[in-house]
Amino acid sequence: MKVAVLGVGSWGSALGRILLLNQHRVTFWGRDGELLQRIRETGSNDRYLPDVILPGEWSVEEDLEKVLKGQDALLLAVSSAGFRGIASRLPGFKRPVISVTKGIEASTGLTMCGILRELNPELMVTTLSGPTFATEVSRDMPTAAVAAGDDPAATAMVQRLFHRPTFRVYTSDDLIGVELGGALKNVIAIAAGVGDGLGFGDNSKAALVTRGIAEIRRLSLAAGAKAETMSGLSGLGDLIATCFSALSRNRGFGEKLGRGSELQSLICQENKTVEGYPTALSAHQLSLRYKVETPIIDEIYAMLYRSKDVRKTVNDLLTRESKPEID
Repeated sequence: MKVAVLGVGSWGSALGRILLLNQHRVTFWGRDGELLQRIRETGSNDRYLPDVILPGEWSVEEDLEKVLKGQDALLLAVSSAGFRGIASRLPGFKRPVISVTKGIEASTGLTMCGILRELNPELMVTTLSGPTFATEVSRDMPTAAVAAGDDPAATAMVQRLFHRPTFRVYTSDDLIGVELGGALKNVIAIAAGVGDGLGFGDNSKAALVTRGIAEIRRLSLAAGAKAETMSGLSGLGDLIATCFSALSRNRGFGEKLGRGSELQSLICQENKTVEGYPTALSAHQLSLRYKVETPIIDEIYAMLYRSKDVRKTVNDLLTRESKPEID
């Protein structure tokens, strides 16, 4: 198949490589002409994935309109902040679109596939998610992901596109659950990083992850997701990886905050996407909309958007009123 990958960051490049290994023809598109030229000349996106060579038949293109012509599918791997802008340029596209962006739009509460559907209700949309660090995927370390969508034929197609011995793809019909699990875990990962920065131990993080998945489940169920999805790859699996791994941008961001880094200067210094930052605002708004109790999400929101002191944030979580575990 001919597949266009929109977005040449680490994740788009890693998934493009998987497609190439599976004998598909790939066109990479991005906004950074200098980076595209570098990929064209070297056969590698060494800015994000050093020493990873792109195999097979591929090309790069700066003109989005040219990219869209003749493709069998699109893979959207752009940031959540730029997602609507790119999605708005796809109204005439009639083939399947796969989103691998994990986020929730603050102004609407829509997931990325929700944005695609709003702009084009006829579009066949799916998502691919799970505990999938691009660095490990690009080095063929065994990884599992889940393809989700409303159309079984579409999810089966995504499974066929990406499935290989080191990248196992499962399918799900719970699109909203898979997307929310992938987005909300980034907020909990920032909290896990804060704990690391403050010097907390494994007991603390285990408790945080356990209570974090409870918040993700409550909020996702209120939005129409299935409970069992939160125990799967895009729920608990992604949460564990993001909260514990040194590769996690969101956990690392939180760790720097826990060590005393000033928020605004830290945001300016980061040259990689920390999706948990905008998602904290979106998640807090969703919890208010659905009237769902989300204390961890609420405290991270207050820390990031209301200038709440890090230690005050932790203290308020620890001194909450006692209650039954299952509530």
